Amino acid sequence: MTALTGIDNAVTSARQPETIRVPEIEPGVGCNFDSYLLVPDTSLDDRIGRAVARLGREVVILGHHYQRDEVIRWAHFRGDSLRLSQQAAAADARYIVFCGVHFMAESADILRRPHQTVILPDRNAGCSMADMASIEQVEACWDELESVGGLHVVPVTYMNSSAAIKGFTGRHGGAVCTSSNAAAVLQWAFQRGDRVLFLPDEHLGRNTAYRMGVPLDRMVIWDPFQPLGGHTPQALRAARILLWKGYCSVHQRFRPEHVDRARAADPQVRVIVHPECRWEVVQKADFVGSTEQIIRTVVAAEPGSHWAVGTEIHLVNRLGKELTDRRVQSLDPNVCVCTTMFRIAPQHLLWVLENLVEGRVVNPIVVDAETKAYARLALERMLALC
Repeated sequence: MTALTGIDNAVTSARQPETIRVPEIEPGVGCNFDSYLLVPDTSLDDRIGRAVARLGREVVILGHHYQRDEVIRWAHFRGDSLRLSQQAAAADARYIVFCGVHFMAESADILRRPHQTVILPDRNAGCSMADMASIEQVEACWDELESVGGLHVVPVTYMNSSAAIKGFTGRHGGAVCTSSNAAAVLQWAFQRGDRVLFLPDEHLGRNTAYRMGVPLDRMVIWDPFQPLGGHTPQALRAARILLWKGYCSVHQRFRPEHVDRARAADPQVRVIVHPECRWEVVQKADFVGSTEQIIRTVVAAEPGSHWAVGTEIHLVNRLGKELTDRRVQSLDPNVCVCTTMFRIAPQHLLWVLENLVEGRVVNPIVVDAETKAYARLALERMLALC
C-alpha cells in the first residue's frame, strides 16, 4: 500500500486494472450483509482485491484517517472528510465508497458530479458530535434568537455536521468551516454580523475564537434543552460567540492531567492535540492542529523526537508504526477510539464491492436537492476563503 505521507496525492497505480461496466439500476438491498459476517478472515483480502480489480476505475475508495488499518489499506485516498470529498469529485470514478461516517458521505454527495453515486459501507457509522445538533433543535434555536431581536447572528457550522445543518447554515447566510480554517471563516462571519452561532462543537469554536482574541467571558454555551439556550436576553446581547453544546466523544476524553502525566513520564515529550479537545488541554499543549496538521507536524519532526498525540488512536498507532525513528504515543493511556468509525469492517467493504460487481448498489447516500443546494452554497463560501 502507498505510504501515509503520499497517499493523498495520487491513486494507487497498483489497483488500476481493466474496467468493467456496472449496470445502471435502482439501489437495492443486494445480497444480505449478514452472510458476509461468516466470511473467514483469511479470504477477505483476496476477495476484496478481486472485486477492486474487477471494478477498476469505476470505483474510488476513500478512507478517513481514523479508519482501522485493515480497511484503510484499500483506500485510494486517505484524508479528512472535506479533502476526501473533493478528491472523489475530481476523480472519474462512477462509484464513491466512503469508509468514514454518515456526515462525510453526505458531504461527498453534496460535492459529487452528476454521474457519481456515494456509498457508505455501514449506514450505522454515525458521529456523536453531528448527532448533538438536530435540524429541529437548530431551527428552534434560530427562532428564539430572532425573538430576542437585534442580535445579527451569522451561523457557522463545522464540517462535522449533518447535511441538514449545512443546508440551514447556507440558507441563513453562513458558511461551513474545517478545523484548519475555522479562524478564517469566523473572521469572515464577524465581518457580516455582530455574533456567530457556532455549530456543533463548542471546543473548536471556543479554542478558535480565543486564539483570535475573543475573551472567554464573551462566549456562551447554547443548551438546546433550555429556554434561550439557558441565558437571558442580556447575556446573549453581551456575547460575541454562541457555542452550541456539543463535542467529539473521542477528543472530549483528553484531560489536562493527561498532559501533566505525559510530561512527568517523559520530560522530552511534545504534546500535540486536535482543536476539538477541551480548552484546558489545548492551553497546556505544545502544538494544536487539525488531523492533517498533526500528521504533517509529526512527520516533519526530527528523528528521535517524542510525541504524545491527542487524537483518535488508529491514526496515532499508524504514525507510530510508520515513523519508527521517533516515539509516537497516545496522550490518553486508556486509548481513544472512534467507535462509530470503527463500525466499518472489511466485511462491509467486501459487501458493497461485490454487490457493485454484480450490478447492485447498496447503501447509497443521497441528499435531497434543496438541502444539497444550500449546503453547497455554505461550502462554497468557505472554499472562497481558502
